[in-house]
Amino acid sequence: MAQALVKHLAALRMEVEHLDGHTSIEPYCGGVFTIFGHGNVAGLGEALVAERERLTTYRAHNEQTMAHAAIAFSKAQFRQRIMAVSTSIGPGATNMVTAAAVAHVNRLPVLLLPGDVFATRRPDPVLQQIESFGQGDVSASDCFRPVTRYFDRLTRPEHILTALPRAIQMMTDPANCGPACLSLPQDVQAMAFDCPEDFLNPGVLRFRRPPADERELAHAVALLRSAKRPLIVAGGGVLYSQAWAALRAFVETHGVPVVESHGGKSSLPWDHPLNLGAIGVDGVSWANDMAREADVVFAVGTRLQDFTTGSHALFPQAKLLSLNVQPYDAGKWSGTALVADARVGLGQLETGLAGWAADTAWTARAQQQAAAANARITELTTNAPKDMLPYDAEVIGAVRDSATELGLDSGIRDVALCAAGTLPAELHKLWRASLPGNYHMEYGYSCMGYEVAGGLGVKMARPEQESIVLVGDGSYMMANSELATSLLLGQKMIVVILDNRGYGCIERLQIKTGSPGFNNMLDDCVPEGGERSSIDFAMHARSMGADAVHVKDVAELKAAMVKARQATRTQVIVIDTTHHRTTDGGCWWEVAVPEVSGRREVNEAHANYVKAQTQQRI
Repeated sequence: MAQALVKHLAALRMEVEHLDGHTSIEPYCGGVFTIFGHGNVAGLGEALVAERERLTTYRAHNEQTMAHAAIAFSKAQFRQRIMAVSTSIGPGATNMVTAAAVAHVNRLPVLLLPGDVFATRRPDPVLQQIESFGQGDVSASDCFRPVTRYFDRLTRPEHILTALPRAIQMMTDPANCGPACLSLPQDVQAMAFDCPEDFLNPGVLRFRRPPADERELAHAVALLRSAKRPLIVAGGGVLYSQAWAALRAFVETHGVPVVESHGGKSSLPWDHPLNLGAIGVDGVSWANDMAREADVVFAVGTRLQDFTTGSHALFPQAKLLSLNVQPYDAGKWSGTALVADARVGLGQLETGLAGWAADTAWTARAQQQAAAANARITELTTNAPKDMLPYDAEVIGAVRDSATELGLDSGIRDVALCAAGTLPAELHKLWRASLPGNYHMEYGYSCMGYEVAGGLGVKMARPEQESIVLVGDGSYMMANSELATSLLLGQKMIVVILDNRGYGCIERLQIKTGSPGFNNMLDDCVPEGGERSSIDFAMHARSMGADAVHVKDVAELKAAMVKARQATRTQVIVIDTTHHRTTDGGCWWEVAVPEVSGRREVNEAHANYVKAQTQQRI
């Protein structure tokens, strides 16, 4: 059975659309990440050896993070291609569950192939087997059921004939796209069956682009025509449908300003005159101000996460129109739904909107705000003080401007990647991306430890670009082993570690909700008899083979980045930063505050919390 699975994946092709608009036929599966163990080495392992010329196998160091790399690969390819991930049974499989949740929340395809116990049950209990006293058919792989879009346990070899095409159908469905898991009992992997020849020679895959229903379209047109102060919220669906040209044409034809979610950032170039930048909890003040005044919010390809909507309190006054290929997302907030592919839907709207435009004063104000904003961002990212530790904005500026020293355009050349901590907010506000996909943020699950592995996946997907990982010390310590994998595979990336000595963003949230700083910053976590943390991150990176340096200030960081860009192997740069300074902006975010507390600060925070709830859209 395993041979049939691998041969099918090796032969599978996808029609891929590139950034410049041309299409090509490419292998759908970009390779298989695996750590062999009992449960996959003898069955699937033998099959991978036989097909290694057509389907590359990559060895990693951790099951969760190799899956993160596979997920990042797919995201960087706008979901048009995937990688597969294979593990042993037991802990190898469960290590991958968190990554499955990352893919599920972010609507990203990855094929998960965990090994499983014997279908015959003859040798039970085997090493690493979970025994349920009440359910005889339960194994560790059942943990994947709630965090995958498709799950199947193959207890017969011929099951692959239906299970694998169903998994691929799910991963290539624009509305239901996400992770698929085929749990493979180790004995079934090794079983023979009469495989049809056509299964080994599958056809070419293509993403569907469903159009809008004519009745929904008419309602959407009417709503937009009524708008004087419309605002577009661009989400990840703009990128996955490759609707950036359609969005730009729509914006320029009708004079509608655009704000971007994390998923949608880079939908328009950073310097487009109607791109107001980041919206929401970690957005910029000028974008949020426009959102509060909009009369119609046109959400394109966004799932309207709480960070985008200020926990439903940012623009409750506006009428909502949601263009989304997924009906579940289009129907949120009881707004007007337009279920369609983003690119197709935007094109369909144009016919009915001929002659309509936003109020000229609204458009002009947006243009003025965008111009002033870009000047402000330049100021924030280039004026590093000399008498204090830098904060994230100044680091971002040095990373970006180091490209200029080499005559390069960072907006075109660089893919910036992050996932958790303070950095997502700063990058959302301040990073400048000129090409779609040059901002790569995992902020659906916001999984600490995604960053280094994600940088590897991005480099494998987009080798012509610079994969730049910006990561805090906390996230780096969660998972960093794929740094070694990047060297093993010859996939160069640049990792910038911002060391603020702890979980700075969580401490700020802790204090904002009325509690004292507690159990977040390393220097506050030393019990009697303990020792103050003194991690040498540069030395740690060098121990895994990377070139690494600890710089003393922003000037040294910029110089180190120039050298890192010229290098051919993975580079790590460490800089000490402060968590006490952040970039202004943002809006309310609902974090529950205790009703009862002996602390005055908590009681005050709870009163503010209750007051803010009155602004929510229900």
